[in-house]
Amino acid sequence: MTELSGLRVRGLRVSFDGFTAVDGVDLDVRPGDLRFLIGPNGAGKTTLVDAVTGLVRASGSVRFEGTELLGRSVHRIARSGIGRTFQTATVFEELTVLQNLDIAAGAARGPLTMLRRRRSVPEPVARALETIGLTERSGSPAGTLAHGQKQWLEIGMLLVQDVRLLLLDEPVAGMSHDERQATGELLRRISAERTVVVIEHDMDFMRSFARSVSVLHAGRVLSEGTVAEVQSDPRVQEVYLGHAAVQDAGPTAAGPHPEHAGGAHAGSAVQEV
Repeated sequence: MTELSGLRVRGLRVSFDGFTAVDGVDLDVRPGDLRFLIGPNGAGKTTLVDAVTGLVRASGSVRFEGTELLGRSVHRIARSGIGRTFQTATVFEELTVLQNLDIAAGAARGPLTMLRRRRSVPEPVARALETIGLTERSGSPAGTLAHGQKQWLEIGMLLVQDVRLLLLDEPVAGMSHDERQATGELLRRISAERTVVVIEHDMDFMRSFARSVSVLHAGRVLSEGTVAEVQSDPRVQEVYLGHAAVQDAGPTAAGPHPEHAGGAHAGSAVQEV
């Protein structure tokens, strides 16, 4: 394992047809952090991660382990030790859990070698199975896993690639309470050796597991710090808590602020920060 490395973002800007989705973001995620990115729908959270991973064009600077990422291809960025998940798990459902991990770990091997039944499990794969809690399900088709377990498998597929920066997009969406708790504990274990950034709308989950928080609003960083520091920031209270007070007044209260009018996730975040 290489030494822990953080993420440094400076002046990041992403525009689509004249609309600025990310507006000059500066962000420092220290090595080994478990950083949560929160904010209403349209705040720029996913677009920021898309820029870091090369999925959208951006200006500014994104450095990881001293290497500039902007301008690199998606594959070169991935080979730099950066991996991400999306809101829907992307695993090979007809293959076993073990085969999924073996494929992720064996990009340099041929497909027949990767799919061949092994006499023993490679050490990195065995370690990932234990970390994600799926050792007992290693021979099960991935399609038979519960929703939360599929997300854990996808995280495991990043671990066997020795990813050092994990960018996770709403990893607990649709999970049960027990699955959310297990996922939070998994992220804590992973962040002992890696840097983890989580886009999240579940504020209870964020409060339970975040080591640090960045609040995005209208494409900019509104506030940063610990959960307690962010919750006590008057700017965050103005954007979130003030709107929650209006909602709590009942059905005759004024309508939502335009920035939050677009979805249930935004309302949930507003009420619970």
